[in-house]
Amino acid sequence: MTLAIEIGACLIALLCALALLWSRWPLWTKAILLVLVTVFYFFAHEEISQIAGWPSTEPLPERFVLLATVIEEPSAKNPGALYVWVNAIEDGHPVAQPQAFRLPYTKDLHALLNEGMKKIRQGVSQIGTTEPKRGRKGPSWLRPGSDEQQIKIRDMPAPQLPEK
Repeated sequence: MTLAIEIGACLIALLCALALLWSRWPLWTKAILLVLVTVFYFFAHEEISQIAGWPSTEPLPERFVLLATVIEEPSAKNPGALYVWVNAIEDGHPVAQPQAFRLPYTKDLHALLNEGMKKIRQGVSQIGTTEPKRGRKGPSWLRPGSDEQQIKIRDMPAPQLPEK
């Protein structure tokens, strides 16, 4: 399905290219059309990557339930990655639909996620929290990598039942 959408976007770009080459429109109209189609293509590609179920590179939610992890260890050709599937917690309850995230590989996070998955296999649900890493002060656009998070995973507390 996503391939069909991308092919459709390419066909729209082709039709616009034909309009640019053989129409008698003013030059400024052609320039605006060219810019709009280019911006639309990149916007559509980004949106399609989110629709397709590919892991998001956005930061993890502040609170989440850990469901699964896949660890891709670094090699000579690949920097490695950590893929996690989580349910965000909103208003004290997990949301209905899980989401996949792609995190940069670090040994500490690898070990933390391994421990969490071992406990999940033993039947102990894991809850995670995130906080932004503290770094240098200043505007975030001047500090590349400033969107990194400190991730903590712990056992989910047992539900408290009200007294009768």
